[in-house]
Amino acid sequence: MDYFLTDEEKELQALFREFAERELMPRRRQLEEAGFPRELLKKMAELDFFRILVPEEYGGFGDKTMYIVLAIEQLARAEPGVAISFGGVGLGTIPIILAGTKEQKERYLPKVADGEYIAAFAVTEPDAGSDVSAVKTRAVKKGDRYILNGVKRFITNGGEADFYVVMASTDPSRGARGISAFIVDKDTPGLKFGKKEDKIGIRASVTREIIFEDAEVPEENLLGGREGTGFLITMKTFDYSRPAVGAQALGIAQGAFEEAVKYAKERRQFGQPIGSFQAIQFMLADMATKIEAARALLYTVARNIDAGAKEISHLSAMAKYFPADVAMEVTINAVQIFGGYGYTKDYIVEKYMRDAKITQIYEGTNQIQRMLLGSHIVRKRGV
Repeated sequence: MDYFLTDEEKELQALFREFAERELMPRRRQLEEAGFPRELLKKMAELDFFRILVPEEYGGFGDKTMYIVLAIEQLARAEPGVAISFGGVGLGTIPIILAGTKEQKERYLPKVADGEYIAAFAVTEPDAGSDVSAVKTRAVKKGDRYILNGVKRFITNGGEADFYVVMASTDPSRGARGISAFIVDKDTPGLKFGKKEDKIGIRASVTREIIFEDAEVPEENLLGGREGTGFLITMKTFDYSRPAVGAQALGIAQGAFEEAVKYAKERRQFGQPIGSFQAIQFMLADMATKIEAARALLYTVARNIDAGAKEISHLSAMAKYFPADVAMEVTINAVQIFGGYGYTKDYIVEKYMRDAKITQIYEGTNQIQRMLLGSHIVRKRGV
């Protein structure tokens, strides 16, 4: 379908697609086992890819949601783990764009734009996943510094990032209103890294535990210069980042669909390609339709956000959970079309299925997204 992309958007889409097909597709298996794709991220920096994550005044191309959606969709179509490593930089940068002081923005954003800094967002804890207000990491003010203690879990780009935006409680008695946000540099004394998660999917993306043991953070690294704003910053960050998760899911679905179509044309049974059987054609028809529906929703939400829509939480929820559900359904059906071969590592579709699952889980499970959307519908009596 024609989504009436601008010439600039088409150029960006083509640039990311060409990179993905040249650098990622031929090496999907190797990248899955290689760990964090630092050399590829360096190549992306040389191509100015990271500039789409940053506003123009700090050396970027404008941090438009549509740019990010188009880019991540193309990367995820080839190698979702690399797409998530790239997207994780955007996730760690959004809080600074939204709430950083002028000095904080000037210090970090140009280096993100140049690809010099890798970023990460550290919210999740062993006992605080969907419930962000349950964060237990503590930040205690001592003189001109904050002392952080606690553990963060499942952090994308953990151990690899040059800085982390970290949520910690400065006043536990105030609950969610007592949570504050800090920019923590990798070389901060007391910052340590725990185990790397051995995941079933997105294995080219590093997910790691982060430990704070009397970590000393200068007071100028309090994000926005105000305590008690961390919960609000987190919620706003997810409003802008969830469409990127939808783009990851969309790219995964598209990649798996293309593999299924190719196989259906090549695989022969009963003397003819399996794609000539109505049962397979119906599966492919449903896959194509749902992928296109997810793309239409995602692109429309991105347009609304870039147009300055005031209420976007419900839109972001839809743009995250619907493509994620589509990706899971499409990849499962792709494996089904491959039959027994699909259940082996001789073909890439099993990888797409493993990679798809995380999109239903992180940045708020799909059940949480439905809760957000349902609550909005009840309050507003419509969407």
